[in-house]
Amino acid sequence: MSDSRLVYSTETGRIDTKEPKKEVESKVFKDGFVRIERQTKGRKGKGVMLVVGIDAQQHDLKKLAKTLKSKMGQGGALKDGVIEIQGDDREKLKQILETLKFKVKIAGG
Repeated sequence: MSDSRLVYSTETGRIDTKEPKKEVESKVFKDGFVRIERQTKGRKGKGVMLVVGIDAQQHDLKKLAKTLKSKMGQGGALKDGVIEIQGDDREKLKQILETLKFKVKIAGG
């Protein structure tokens, strides 16, 4: 245990050695459509819907993810500029996004 990095000081408090958070770059499509994809890979067969193509600079993704999760009545997360919603009700998610004034396409199988 010879790791001698300073993590707390009585003068300044907690010392944060982590790098500052980077801006999240989300994949935005040229046609302006938001895509809803279905993914099961790496999730033990459980399906999630991925909302891809929302510009992070124009919209608050965290707030939008919270709104979508509450309106869908399902859990989810925001990871690397992609909103993940649990389950597989893409038509309902499409309707919710369209009421929020997004142009939406369902992508994949």
